[in-house]
Amino acid sequence: MSDFDAAIVGAGAVGLACAYAIARRGKSVIVIERDVRIGGGISSRNSEVIHAGLHYATGSLKARLCVEGRRALYPFLTSHNIAHKKCGKLIVATEEGEISALHKLRQQGELNGVEGVRYLQGDEAKLLEPNLRVAAALESPESGILDSHGYMLALQGEIESHGGAIALNAPFEGAAPRAGNFEVRVGGADPTRFTSRQLVISAGLGAQACASGIDGFPAERIPELYFGKGNYFMLTGVKAPFARLIYPPPIPGALGTHYRRDLGGIARFGPDLEFVATENYAVDPTRAASFYETVRRFWPGLPDGALAPDYAGIRPKLHGPGEAQGDFVIDSEAMENVVALFGIESPGLTSSLAIGEEVAKRLTH
Repeated sequence: MSDFDAAIVGAGAVGLACAYAIARRGKSVIVIERDVRIGGGISSRNSEVIHAGLHYATGSLKARLCVEGRRALYPFLTSHNIAHKKCGKLIVATEEGEISALHKLRQQGELNGVEGVRYLQGDEAKLLEPNLRVAAALESPESGILDSHGYMLALQGEIESHGGAIALNAPFEGAAPRAGNFEVRVGGADPTRFTSRQLVISAGLGAQACASGIDGFPAERIPELYFGKGNYFMLTGVKAPFARLIYPPPIPGALGTHYRRDLGGIARFGPDLEFVATENYAVDPTRAASFYETVRRFWPGLPDGALAPDYAGIRPKLHGPGEAQGDFVIDSEAMENVVALFGIESPGLTSSLAIGEEVAKRLTH
């Protein structure tokens, strides 16, 4: 006998979604989280964007799970009264040389099953967003924004209503197979041990370290981790210039610095991409110079002195500087009754409900 059917390491959006999907199947679930609150890691330091799914390579986990997750997410947000807005997105070519990238994205979006994507001439795009400098654009009407913390609280409520538990200030210290179960070691103020038949690693930046703490997990199945820091700047003293999300064509390794007007009406720009060696969330004010240059490509009216350092996040990337962005890694074959998630960055928030279903299906017994 085991204390739980499944233990999930990490109470971010994806870990909570995994626990929700497993608990809905009638299994006993516990989520352990090293922080003192849910969603205190990657899930609290992102753009809160709901992605449509056209940016990701056709046939990849990112493409499939983003589309499936987005289709599940809007009804979940609505039924749980969580603040969100399907504001739409424009992916903008500011010069003729970028237009070919838009055509490629449009075709990829169609192959990925993204609904409603359409190509706009520059004057058509300016009718939607008059302040935009644009040669051509793609409109993605299914894109939006959400209150990520409200979403995670709703997932917590669902887990608990299905009999699951969430343990905070409970860092994972390791696990070992024991007679058909895993003995899980938990640290913190009140160290303890419990048994679980199945184990899910959804620990974001800590996923590699947690996997290495499972006795018998093959070291060669643990991908190298790179810290991809993304800085954000906030618009001050000026009204938000656009109603929709504004994105450039994607850059190597990321989607590029973009614009969003959040649910409170504040305009923010970011993230950029800065590879760092350690977790450091301070925003260097001198990076504003590159933000002014980037933003003025699509919004020439950005005034001097209007950008203020806001916040930063660190993404658990599986590629280094100059390398192409890879796919999610959901490894259910390295070890029986273990699913390990690596490199769950954007569009992880959008994909979270679908990732949870994927993990639950792989833990079928």
